[in-house]
Amino acid sequence: MRAKLFIAVSGLLTLPAYAAELEINVEIPRLNVAEYHRPYVAIWLEGADQKVAANLAVWYQLKDTAEGHGTKWLPDLRQWWRKSGRTLQVPVDGVTGPTRPAGKHTLDIAGTQPQLRDLAPGEYTLVVEAVREVGGRELVKVPFSWPAKTAQAGSAQGSTELGAVSLSVKP
Repeated sequence: MRAKLFIAVSGLLTLPAYAAELEINVEIPRLNVAEYHRPYVAIWLEGADQKVAANLAVWYQLKDTAEGHGTKWLPDLRQWWRKSGRTLQVPVDGVTGPTRPAGKHTLDIAGTQPQLRDLAPGEYTLVVEAVREVGGRELVKVPFSWPAKTAQAGSAQGSTELGAVSLSVKP
C-alpha cells in the first residue's frame, strides 16, 4: 500500500509525496593504470521522454588545482551535461559532492526528498555516467516504475569506468 501525503498551501493542492525510496549502489572499479584519477560521476533519472526528471548526484573535484576548478570538466559528462548539467548552478545542495574513491557507494533517497517529491507516477530510467581523466567514459541505465507498488530491483554492469550499478525501489 502506498502512503500519500497531501499538503495544502495557500489554498492550492500540491502533488502527493510518496513514502517510497530509492537505494542506488554504484561501484567504481579499482583500475591498474599508471595515472589514475577519480572519475566524475553523474546520477540522474530520465522519464519516458528521455528528459531529465531529477538529478540525484554529481560527484566532481571540488578543490581548485593548477588546471582549474573541477566545474571546468563537468561538460566531459557529455550525456548529463547536454540534458541537464549546463542549466544547473553548481553546487546544488544535496546533489553535488566530491569525487569518490574506488569501491562501492550507496545513495538512499526517500520519496519525500526534493529530488523525488514531485516525481509524477510513471516509467523512469536510472542513468549513471562516469568519465575519468586519462581514462574512458561509460553510461549505464536501469529502468523502473515510480512509485513502487511492490519492491523492485534492477541492475546493470559497467565494463570499464563503472562496475555493478544496482537499484532497489521500496514502497
